[in-house]
Amino acid sequence: MFVPNFLLIMQFTFHLMQTRTKNKEFVFIAISATFVTLMISSSITLPAQSATMEFNQTNFHNPLKIDNKYFPLESGTTMIYNGTSEDGEPTRDVFVVTNDTKEILGISTRVIHDDAYVKGEHEETTDDWFAQDDNGNVWYMGEYTTDLTKDDSHEGSWEAGKKGAKAGIIMEAQPKVGDKYDQEVAKDVAEDKASILSLNEEVCVPYGCFSNVLQTEDINPLEPDIVENKYYAQDIGYIKGEMVKGGSEVETLVQINGTGNNDTGLLPANETTTAAQE
Repeated sequence: MFVPNFLLIMQFTFHLMQTRTKNKEFVFIAISATFVTLMISSSITLPAQSATMEFNQTNFHNPLKIDNKYFPLESGTTMIYNGTSEDGEPTRDVFVVTNDTKEILGISTRVIHDDAYVKGEHEETTDDWFAQDDNGNVWYMGEYTTDLTKDDSHEGSWEAGKKGAKAGIIMEAQPKVGDKYDQEVAKDVAEDKASILSLNEEVCVPYGCFSNVLQTEDINPLEPDIVENKYYAQDIGYIKGEMVKGGSEVETLVQINGTGNNDTGLLPANETTTAAQE
């Protein structure tokens, strides 16, 4: 709509200039009005700018209170996701907000323990570290991952402040459509990036249906052929992820266990997938 309106305004102004050339004052007013209209139109139609946030160690006075509405982390909460792998095999992911903490760059971070299963087999275990700044932005401070299928390889692990790695943003305090931000900042190790596509999606998963859902597009320069969309519900957090390019993997939230302690009530690892699918 912006281009046609712009052309109409210019045509109208040109006509005024032709018919009122003897009245210089009137021409100046017409041109000024055109400029103001053009500026208003531009401000309405331009998308949000890329998010640029500076990490400031002094801006974390209560970093373990992570209550961002799109990414809340309350100790004792367990979120369980079911899905399918690239090969169509059943997957399960168990995401536990522990009471544990880890100090990174002088900041206390919350330890999230994440276990991944494929066909009931425990394939990967990861500790992720998050902290929320005073403005409400949630920072991703690193992860320690173990691939149980590759001789307990720790490939992909990183920690802010070590080997050139920096803290990334996992969720903004005031997200806007068009914002772009680095989630992981560890060159040649972990370089995930996200951009916000929508704030008003309607999404249903086995756990429930949600409105005003935030949708992101996630990419990784180390795997340029893969694009994933992720969805975050208010007061819940991450509820769905699906590959939209380079694969067909998908996972959805199926269960949230109680809060307040570390006793998740889960069955032994070799029984978890079966239990979640019942």
